[in-house]
Parts: sequence; C-alpha cells; structure tokens
Amino acid sequence: MTNQQMTLKSLADTTFDSVKGYRQASEKAISPKLKQTLAQCADKREATLASLNSELGRIGCDQADGTVAGSAHQMWAEITGLFENGDENAVERVEEGEDYIAEKFETVLKNCDFDAQSKQIVQSAFAEIQAGERLSNQLEEQYD
Repeated sequence: MTNQQMTLKSLADTTFDSVKGYRQASEKAISPKLKQTLAQCADKREATLASLNSELGRIGCDQADGTVAGSAHQMWAEITGLFENGDENAVERVEEGEDYIAEKFETVLKNCDFDAQSKQIVQSAFAEIQAGERLSNQLEEQYD
C-alpha cells in the first residue's frame, strides 16, 4: 500500500468513526431538536465518508471500516454515558470527536502529497469537517 493510500484510508476510517459517533450522540441526546441536529450532522458526515470511500476505490483500496482508537473512544463514551446521559454529554462527545478529526485532516493536508483528484476530495471533506467543528463549538456553548 502506498503512502497516499494509507493516509487516505486512515482519514476515511476516522470519518467512519465520526459517523458512528454522531449517531451514538443523537441516540443519547434528550432534546428532540438536538437529536435532529446530530442526526443531520451524521448524514452530512456519511456523505463525506461516501466521497472518501469512492476515492479509496479509485486508487485501489478497501473502503473504511473504522479505527481501533475510534472504537475505544466510542466504548469509553458508552461507559461514561451510563453515568451521564443527556444533551450536555452528547454535545461533549461530539466536540471531542470534531476537534480530533479536524486536527487530523488539517495535519494531513499540510504534510502529505496527494494526486490532484485525491487532494480535492480531502480538501472538500475537510471543509465539511470544519463546518461540523464550528457547529459543535456552538452546541457546546449552548449546552454547557
């Protein structure tokens, strides 16, 4: 596997984790409005994942299936969720995930060389992730 393939696969796996995280947070939220917002974010992130997976197929890689770190984070969120259900907890988990994925994409874009098509896909994905990060910051202010 080339460096480009490994890097793109890693980004897609992290995006897969993010979709699962949004879905889990939507289930944990109490407010119908927050549930709907988080579900919409999951749908947008799923579209981003589909774009990344399509690009993985183009360059000859398997589609994303998540990361060990993402699974561990979701397990931790599930365990802590047993003690802290509700809107504030859901928003906190989303905010943590958004900070992580945004930093990962930003670092990759600064340090990795992609072919033109892959770079465009990653930049587009990063734009959606930045929008998600801004929304999670707003939600954190609202529910904190």
